[in-house]
Amino acid sequence: MTKWAVELAEHDIGYQPRTAIKAQALADFLAEGASLAITGQSSPPRESWSGEPWILFVGRASSKEGSGAGLLLISSTGEELTFALRFDFPASNNEAEYEALLTGLRIAHQMGITAIKVRSDSQLVVLQVRGEYESKEEVMKKYLAKVREAIAPFDTFEIERVLRSQNRRTGALSKLASSSFAYLSKEVLVEVVKQKSIDHVQVLPIDS
Repeated sequence: MTKWAVELAEHDIGYQPRTAIKAQALADFLAEGASLAITGQSSPPRESWSGEPWILFVGRASSKEGSGAGLLLISSTGEELTFALRFDFPASNNEAEYEALLTGLRIAHQMGITAIKVRSDSQLVVLQVRGEYESKEEVMKKYLAKVREAIAPFDTFEIERVLRSQNRRTGALSKLASSSFAYLSKEVLVEVVKQKSIDHVQVLPIDS
């Protein structure tokens, strides 16, 4: 340390923190090198992302060109992560809403977030997750089971319905993702979801 301090002393080096980029840099790393699927591996380290609750806004949209969803993660200190999802399979509005919720929870879990508050404009999904609505369709039952599994690692989980007017940012992301990638900013992470979450088969290691 002393050697390097002497070597660097001749240079005019200043340190300036860039907290606004830290969150997006981690998100870029996750998008490029990490799978968003839940695996049988050990839980990620819970470091600076744990503690105060993060807020997750989810929204979805459909068009003739396909369906997509938008995610917005906001920390207690105001750091924001934006994601756009494009679904490479046919999905109803409710299915797209569940897919967005599941992907957001997976991202938050991989970042080591332990407390999360979800905000969605889908009354059906919110009330089903809260247990106030019964899921009668088989597909919705499967999605609900996946959500229960995804929220289990969190110490604190909350989900509330918001008006669509309060969820415009994720709505804009989902509309862009459902139509074309050409208009998306480089700061927006785009994840192409190839397969429905309820069709994933979890493989667990077997020990003798």
